[in-house]
Amino acid sequence: MLATFSVFTGVFAQNVDDALRYSQVFYGGTARFMSMGGAFTALGGDLSSLSQNPAGIGVYRSSELTITPQLFHINTTAGFNGKTSDFLYNFNLNQGGIVCNLISNENQTGLVALNIGYSFNKTNNLNQSIRIQGVNRSSSMADYWAGISKGYNKNELLDNVPDAALAYDSYVIDTLSGSNTRYGTVYSNYGDNPPSVYGQNVRRLVSNEGYTGEHAFSIGGNYSNKIFFGATLGISTLKYTSHFEHLESTDVALPSQFKNFNYTDHYENSGTGYSLKVGAIIKPIDAIRIGIAFHSPTFYKIREYFYESMTSNFTDGSKYDYINDPLKYRYDLITPFRVLAGVGIQIKKIAILSADYEFVDYSAAKFSDRGVDSYDYTEKNQNIKNSLKSASNIRLGAELRLNKLYLRTGYGYYGQAFQPGEDNADLDYSSLSFGVGFREQNVSIDFGYTSYKYSQLYVMYPVDSNVAPATADLNTLKNMFTVTVGYRFGN
Repeated sequence: MLATFSVFTGVFAQNVDDALRYSQVFYGGTARFMSMGGAFTALGGDLSSLSQNPAGIGVYRSSELTITPQLFHINTTAGFNGKTSDFLYNFNLNQGGIVCNLISNENQTGLVALNIGYSFNKTNNLNQSIRIQGVNRSSSMADYWAGISKGYNKNELLDNVPDAALAYDSYVIDTLSGSNTRYGTVYSNYGDNPPSVYGQNVRRLVSNEGYTGEHAFSIGGNYSNKIFFGATLGISTLKYTSHFEHLESTDVALPSQFKNFNYTDHYENSGTGYSLKVGAIIKPIDAIRIGIAFHSPTFYKIREYFYESMTSNFTDGSKYDYINDPLKYRYDLITPFRVLAGVGIQIKKIAILSADYEFVDYSAAKFSDRGVDSYDYTEKNQNIKNSLKSASNIRLGAELRLNKLYLRTGYGYYGQAFQPGEDNADLDYSSLSFGVGFREQNVSIDFGYTSYKYSQLYVMYPVDSNVAPATADLNTLKNMFTVTVGYRFGN
């Protein structure tokens, strides 16, 4: 495994990065939920908790409707023989839902309340724009294509390494003199003038769009104001488009007369998944709540569309432009189960403190064939087991009530998913959030701000051990501004 956002090309592009991307959950939701760091496993009383601990719906004593638009901003700085930055804004619906009270018992024993509810909660915003630019004096992406072509003759490239076939057709690589299965690049005049002459300008533009979200259908209740229980049927959706363009150009007069090439890699994923969640909140005394929840694996059915193209130019005026036929795949992905535990402390009617712990084993993610492509995923699933591991996530939240004004803050830590020794073994995520809310009778409005920070290694291409790979250090800051309008009705 190379790194999150690393290159993987060729037939059946599903890899460890895809499995991790759709397994990670960051629990978007209402402004109150997010400004308290998402630490609601033991609290409930918020529609976002339907995707976290379904027992939270049992806390409601009346019906409520909420909607949460969000402004999402992400800035990524790339270090590659210098620094470049890129950013984007995205306006989206982060949450929307309703809870309805079916049974409301004024007695304080037995079934005090029974509620049903629905909420759409964004679980991961995948939009990102990355610009990597600099001079590479040690390798080229052409070396990668020459390396993976070894052992194949030119007529076998398209069926086995289709991206390298593009490089061959575009004269970015060619066979070595006297060999039909070994390849050289334009930087060494296809092996006739070694060593390779680098120093070319490199620019990679990455554009990712999409999200994962969950439609949560829940039922739950309150027993004697001591035990709150609930269950959620989750219908998850994913939409993701990844597009990058890799350009290399040189001002050096090479014997191959090479000037530049531009390689494009594009794929789109869409899918639907199903999961079941159950949970409970226990209140041993009025001041303390203890929550626990279990999330089954999510069973995704995914459709993929993929194509790649290349254009090359030479100083003698030659130009080559090729595109591989688009490919379509259908496959299944099972994401890991989750176990959550939390504790909440009520300090009279003045403040709330909460803490969550979550366990998830990312190495349990698994691809499988849907009987359409007849592909054996054994090797890819073994790569997942070898590259990923279990992780612990921690969330903390606090709320201070000043009459009708509420002040909130939160913190989140999402643990390292890669095994020790992997390029991104140290990759983790931390969040810091703040918020303010106002409540007047049945109407509430909440504002929240959440920032995520993380750093990772981006490998543009792998190469043989005798050539240095091109890597960039990415530092990313996500800013999310949410506002929730709520209306309570009924009892």
